[in-house]
Amino acid sequence: MNVEHEVSLLVEEIRRLGTRNADGQVSVKFGVLFADEKCANLFEALVGTLKAAKRRKIITYQGELLLQGVHDDIDIMLLQD
Repeated sequence: MNVEHEVSLLVEEIRRLGTRNADGQVSVKFGVLFADEKCANLFEALVGTLKAAKRRKIITYQGELLLQGVHDDIDIMLLQD
């Protein structure tokens, strides 16, 4: 699977699992994304896909590296709708 395809799948999953805030942006907690069974089966390296999407300015989140447990409450915000 190529990176572009994985990033587009990630956007779909953020839309599926996330909620829209007052500004109209969709966000999801890292812990929700990481614990989702479909995401676990879909993404071999979720953190790597998140980093690729962040580099492409498709999503944003605080910090550089997200770790399960430690960063479960970090919001992943979709920048492009």
